[in-house]
Amino acid sequence: MTRRPEFELIATLFAPLARSCPGALSLMDDAALVSPSPGHELVVTTDTLIAGVHFLDDDPPGQVAQKALRVNLSDLAAKGARPIGVLQALTLGDKTDDTFLESYARGFADDLRHFNIPLLGGDTTSAPPGGPLVITITALGELPHGTALLRGGAQPGDLLCVSGTIGDAALGLRALRDQLPPASETHRTELVRRYRVPEPRLALGQALRGIATACLDISDGLCADVGHICTVSRVSAEIVWRTIPISQAAQRRLSDDPSERSLILGGGDDYELAFTVPPAYRTRLSELAEQTATPIAVIGRVTGRDGKCDVRVMGDDGREIVVPAGGYVHH
Repeated sequence: MTRRPEFELIATLFAPLARSCPGALSLMDDAALVSPSPGHELVVTTDTLIAGVHFLDDDPPGQVAQKALRVNLSDLAAKGARPIGVLQALTLGDKTDDTFLESYARGFADDLRHFNIPLLGGDTTSAPPGGPLVITITALGELPHGTALLRGGAQPGDLLCVSGTIGDAALGLRALRDQLPPASETHRTELVRRYRVPEPRLALGQALRGIATACLDISDGLCADVGHICTVSRVSAEIVWRTIPISQAAQRRLSDDPSERSLILGGGDDYELAFTVPPAYRTRLSELAEQTATPIAVIGRVTGRDGKCDVRVMGDDGREIVVPAGGYVHH
């Protein structure tokens, strides 16, 4: 296996990604210098992805880089923040050679340009023998003081909303593991892309400042993450199954196997936004969807402060749907 030494790796593959930010100091110093815009505060988030846990060993390297970046940008979107830079720490596994790293860096560079953000710095090290590739991204964003979207503000009577479509990523992972029956290549490609390359809803998150009472991104699963809002806000919520936005590819799977409904409700990795808004803002939702080019659906409501902080999913017959998948849990 051929792999550049650490400093050559940084100089050739990653330092060029820092050129747009003088504060990155060309990745030749021990730290970066960052100042938020006047009247703004910093938002900082970090996520770690491990080969074989958060992405598959044979996923395309460029898309691995893009997923690592985008799941962090999704956290910024959930706070209503504008991204201003990222840090990257790589722990290189035994199989992480120059060919992989060159493809990884190209995908990373493409996304940094797409989202108009610089690489500010990071660290590179090697795993012990047999260890996997580990990627940790720390993303920095900014927003006006006191405007951050939090999990704790949902109120009884608020509308419960989501962006995009739900459940595609979980189905995409099953497709990659050959756990789904043969499907049309178009549908399979769509589902796999939703798993490998999520879309952070940055424009929508920023537009929701001053409107949403609570917000987060859906990483652990729809019901689990709505449950997080309920826990922090000390409320309960009710979701109406038929109002959950589902893609054509996912609808096809449900028509073939209704039990896949558990993946829609609890599969995770969607990285769409789930948020609550007062009923008075219902008419604004269509305007926000058009303004941000992001589909928005009202899927339920905040039901009250009953002390249970639970999430119920109701079927067309008025009966509660049991949710067997409780969402992803880190062990």
